[in-house]
Amino acid sequence: MGEFKLAEHFISINGEGQRAGELALFLRFTGCDLRCDWCDTKWAIPMDAPFSPATTEELTQIAAKAKDTMGVLNVTLTGGEPLLQKDLPELCSSLASLGLNVEIETNGAAPLKPFLESCAELGCRPQLTMDYKLPSSKMESRMLTENFPQLEENDTLKMVCASRQDLSRAEQVIRQLSPRCKVYLSPVFGRIDPEEIVEFMKEKKLGSARLQLQLHKIIWDPERRGV
Repeated sequence: MGEFKLAEHFISINGEGQRAGELALFLRFTGCDLRCDWCDTKWAIPMDAPFSPATTEELTQIAAKAKDTMGVLNVTLTGGEPLLQKDLPELCSSLASLGLNVEIETNGAAPLKPFLESCAELGCRPQLTMDYKLPSSKMESRMLTENFPQLEENDTLKMVCASRQDLSRAEQVIRQLSPRCKVYLSPVFGRIDPEEIVEFMKEKKLGSARLQLQLHKIIWDPERRGV
């Protein structure tokens, strides 16, 4: 039975991604191998950050209860970096067996191929939302471009932008690597006006990209946890 370092779990709406606005159970795990300059969950980054040990069975029970009592059909596995949890394929399979939509938010520095191969052996394929870290993050050197072929049409490439430099780099990556999945440009809250991103998309004719605003930071205090 798989074991996990669970930082928190809660029910809210998906604040971003293709299921934005839909109810979701969030399972957040501790530990991340990146240190993005604008990270909004720094408290969950350290490998020894406070956590509650949880098994696959326990997490599946939490998800089943969320579905039965609240009608929740989505589970978002996030962090930290969830792919650092070695038993994640088992958890994905168990959650999928409940008929839930399983989404993983991953930072772009973790190799996707071995993880997806393990999931395939268990008969499941979660939806992926993968970051590509742009210059303002100070983590772009850690990005694995070999992950791009692993992304499918129902996956999402998220590019968090804090400046014009970030937008220009995002355009380069989109044109050079031609991702098959949906591409979202997301502003760092408080650092860049979303209008500037829209004008850039028009200027550069980025018809395949979408502007994404973090709904949870509009609805609630941007510093609030558990939403």
